[in-house]
Amino acid sequence: MSQTAVRRFVGWLPTQVDARVRVLAAASLIGQIVLIVTGGAVRLTSSGLGCPTWPRCTASSLTTTPEMGYHGVIEFGNRLLTFVLAAVAFAMVVALWRLRKERRDLFWLAIALLASIPAQAVIGGVSVLTNLNPWVVALHFLVSMALVVFAMLLVNRAYGRTGRHMANALPALPSSMRPVTIATAAAVALAVVLGVVVTGAGPHAGDANAPRNGLDWDLVSHIHAVPAYLVTFGALFALVVVFSRRIHGPFRSAVIGLLVLTIVQAAVGITQYYTGIPAPLVGLHMFVAALLMATAVNAADLARWSPKA
Repeated sequence: MSQTAVRRFVGWLPTQVDARVRVLAAASLIGQIVLIVTGGAVRLTSSGLGCPTWPRCTASSLTTTPEMGYHGVIEFGNRLLTFVLAAVAFAMVVALWRLRKERRDLFWLAIALLASIPAQAVIGGVSVLTNLNPWVVALHFLVSMALVVFAMLLVNRAYGRTGRHMANALPALPSSMRPVTIATAAAVALAVVLGVVVTGAGPHAGDANAPRNGLDWDLVSHIHAVPAYLVTFGALFALVVVFSRRIHGPFRSAVIGLLVLTIVQAAVGITQYYTGIPAPLVGLHMFVAALLMATAVNAADLARWSPKA
């Protein structure tokens, strides 16, 4: 590429947060949630070893082969999505290049996303090479959830909802809202951690010959429910405060969404427990978990940047 072309390209990059940056931020969040869903599909269809090795799909092929059937297609499709997300993250870093000093908050969140995606791919590869060791698979899922957190913060900053470059002033909140929403987000994170332990003890191993973690599934399922109760309590408390103080704006919407998703997640979890853990409900449980994590982080982030009443 000639120097003139490079200068033209750099000159085309945003000098302020515009629609290009916001679209890339939203694409990052949506993509990370979709990756969790497709990862769940890999596991729930017993396609975890659809590509039996890594980084190639087979010892002689980079891609899936017809002989591998739909298991290979599902597993390889999940691997391809990682490349798409890496491309989106790289595009985000490039788009923010001229803003890297003025908007360090955005730039370093984008760097964190970009750096974490290859790490996520390597962990996924290790999980294949270790025959879907449940603890490695659990780490793989937890990194995906961490990426959802980064992407949610990136969206809030890109859209001017939070941060030092907020587009609009947030409504004042009682001082209790910051610790309550942070504790609620922490409880969601704990529920996610315990959830992957439950999954590692359950029947959906990703492959018929994959090992299990050896823990009592029924016991860890009940332990997993404890932080879910805390999330419900935190969401209800925040909602009561929001309506009693007649608070409007994005924080109110975030709290309502948090409570709704908590109720949905509880209903799905209880139903799958008493119906023999059917794969579709497990997949829905994973999807709602990703939405719940994003919503809890959103509420905590909004509370952090809101003035005290």
